[in-house]
Amino acid sequence: MKRALSLLLCLVLVCPLLSGCGAPNAAVAEIEEDEGGEVRLTDAALQSDFVCRDNDRVFYEIFVGSFSDSDGDGTGDLRGVIDRMDYLNDGDPNSGKSLGVEGIWLTPIFSSPSYHKYDVTDYYTIDPAFGTEEDLRELCELCEERNVKLILDLPLNHTGAQNKWFSLFKTAHRAGNTADPYYDFYSWCSGSENIPTGRTFRQVEGTNDYYECNFSGDMPELNFDSETVRAETLAIAKYWLERGVDGFRFDAVKYVYFGDHGSNVGFWQWYMDELRALDGGIYTVGEVWDADSVTDQYYGALNCFDFTLSQAEGLIAKAAAGSGVGNLTSYVESYLAGVRALRGDATIVPFISNHDMDRAAGFLPVTNGRMRMAANLYLLGPGSPFLYYGEELGVKGSRGSSNTDANRRLAMPWGDGDTVADPPGADYPEKNRLTTTAAEQIADAGSLYTYYKTLLMIRHANPEIARGEYHAVAGSGKLGGFVSEWEGSAVCVLHNASTDEQRFDLSAIGGHDFSVLAASIGQGDAVLDGSVLTLPPQTSAVLREG
Repeated sequence: MKRALSLLLCLVLVCPLLSGCGAPNAAVAEIEEDEGGEVRLTDAALQSDFVCRDNDRVFYEIFVGSFSDSDGDGTGDLRGVIDRMDYLNDGDPNSGKSLGVEGIWLTPIFSSPSYHKYDVTDYYTIDPAFGTEEDLRELCELCEERNVKLILDLPLNHTGAQNKWFSLFKTAHRAGNTADPYYDFYSWCSGSENIPTGRTFRQVEGTNDYYECNFSGDMPELNFDSETVRAETLAIAKYWLERGVDGFRFDAVKYVYFGDHGSNVGFWQWYMDELRALDGGIYTVGEVWDADSVTDQYYGALNCFDFTLSQAEGLIAKAAAGSGVGNLTSYVESYLAGVRALRGDATIVPFISNHDMDRAAGFLPVTNGRMRMAANLYLLGPGSPFLYYGEELGVKGSRGSSNTDANRRLAMPWGDGDTVADPPGADYPEKNRLTTTAAEQIADAGSLYTYYKTLLMIRHANPEIARGEYHAVAGSGKLGGFVSEWEGSAVCVLHNASTDEQRFDLSAIGGHDFSVLAASIGQGDAVLDGSVLTLPPQTSAVLREG
């Protein structure tokens, strides 16, 4: 037995295929609740047979130890991710029953003594706390069945101090055995007077040699001038590709040669050429946490996260606060043109927060609509957006006075008995935490979760948004958007991030007849009267040609 629910999202949808003359007849999308209380979307405007290509996927970052616990020990694991696949992607992009992400990024799963696993002990084994290689194979197979790309976080710049390679390196130095293949496996210098300025080194006990460790003394840095090291990094990637993963997120890309971008770029160009020779369809993204002028240097090798868009001071948050959508869309147009000039298949990789940042719901309040508006701005946009687990629920978390990243990586609030616990050191105050659970939001037509789910369905039903030729639309200071053209078809996406109603005459967009209101999502119902679009506050619209 199903019952129709009122659509609290103020969502107006019209099937893009029904393109008659003049303004279409808008129909309120139907939301249904099944016997288990789960809300699903059923309107035909969200249906699509489009299959996304790799560069256009919406990815979901999972901090594995905090996501879902399958065995009751309090630590999230791979089996927990498998158990939650129906939440992430149920294999039917038109069902409206799952979030609908098209890719998954797992933070490091390799053997490591820490909870975060960025100090790898063995790149060829999965940490027992997270499961087994068989679990990963099963997850890979499940993702393949559902057209979901699975990428692993691969921290290559440094290993953990407990890695056997580092033990062999220290043994070779204590023996003064320069012929040992591990003697130059890590970056080192002889004598404290030779330590390069601005870099951090620590003494190898029993010697006058010092190893490089810019992140931590427990994270010695590999020597990428060593052909043995380079061969090993390729062997690691090949090992996991052969076991079914689709690619990698590379940590600390600009630190392979500390402070030397030219050498870094040279390494990554070599490495990516080798990886593409192994797997032409590999998906990769690099972390170059810096200004665009630096990030752009790496784009000839691989796509990189766009940090200019992220966090409280990023362009997405500023636009969501009403400071001018046009600033964002003009930037995106320029960015795309720039990176595609460097590499033809390059694209933008937007996000608003990740495991190293304060949670987005802390600087984009859900209650005043800014979180929803920010989601509109980057999920109804080009490239391959990444959202951080729990973002779709409004999970909060920040370093706080304890200055710990554990507070940014809190347990996913499932609300269904899942025993996953906060990571060690987390002390984020209960009074500041999200008060609803995933189970409650799944059953709520007005929840942030349902909003995110709807956004992803709109994006999927209008593939031009993600992959087309992007051109910013000049609007007023409070309204902006873009036109995206792909394979002879075009859409126009317009955003009103202000707290006032805005109007826009579509006839100002030359060369197109955007007479079909395909979708509208936000705090009100968009209205198309002839060529004039009226957008309520904090509302976005997708228009198609008639």
